[in-house]
Amino acid sequence: MTTSSKIKTFLIIFFITVFSIIAARYFIGLHFQKKFSERPPPGVVIETVKKSSFYKSIETFGTAIAQNSKTYRVKKENIIGNFNIKNRFVKKGEIIVALKDTENLVADFEGKLGKREIAQGVLGSDSLIITLDDLKKIVIDIKVPENYVGVLKSGLRAEVFSSAFKKKFEGKIESISSRIDPSTRSILAQVVVNNSKFEIIPGQLMTVKIIYDEIKELGVPESSVIIQGDTAFVYLVNGDIAEKRIIDIGKRNFGKVSVVSGVSEGDKVISEGISKVRNKSKVKIIKSSNNK
Repeated sequence: MTTSSKIKTFLIIFFITVFSIIAARYFIGLHFQKKFSERPPPGVVIETVKKSSFYKSIETFGTAIAQNSKTYRVKKENIIGNFNIKNRFVKKGEIIVALKDTENLVADFEGKLGKREIAQGVLGSDSLIITLDDLKKIVIDIKVPENYVGVLKSGLRAEVFSSAFKKKFEGKIESISSRIDPSTRSILAQVVVNNSKFEIIPGQLMTVKIIYDEIKELGVPESSVIIQGDTAFVYLVNGDIAEKRIIDIGKRNFGKVSVVSGVSEGDKVISEGISKVRNKSKVKIIKSSNNK
């Protein structure tokens, strides 16, 4: 075989090989394109963008006391009939106990009754101590570290908790001491808590969270925000199409991120299933969760 024939044969084999590779890649590409195009859209959870509370807080504790309390002392021999005050509530002006040889004992305000026996042998042990506590509002004295004096002011909102309840009570700072305690480097403040259902009782230890620098801004779940370099974005859902939206973010608070710009109130943002989402791709909404 001549040299020219060898070159021709090599070129023919070369081009056939190249063509075969190109054809194979083309058909493989078609196969996978068809395969992926037949995949169902990813399932996602969406939340509605709305205003949320973003704030800083001071956590401390204190003991609950009745906002208004009074103690009465009566002699047992003067009580007419049986005297039972177990879980008894009285209104202002209602007779607490009927007494002989003197005026009846009348409630000065609405509240819950209690009693305390005086131990035998103690002077006046023939008497009974009756307590009246106004429990509609509870007062909690708290100590706040002095470095928070600059932000502490009357009217600040307080969230109050107790291990006895799986709920949050709302309160506010009613008053603040004019002096710092040099021994504890703290300032005394008083929180008043709404207790209309009489759940908190005097003596309970309460955890108090003072809220300050509170603002209302549009917020999205932290799980919705993707950060690439200096850019932050979320995926909004319009119909069944995901749309990438660049945003400017602000404060972070308890799983939420405030959004300064880029979204509007009422937008639907993807909060779960975001890893398989692409811009302008179809998605399947499997759950719509409202922000709290």
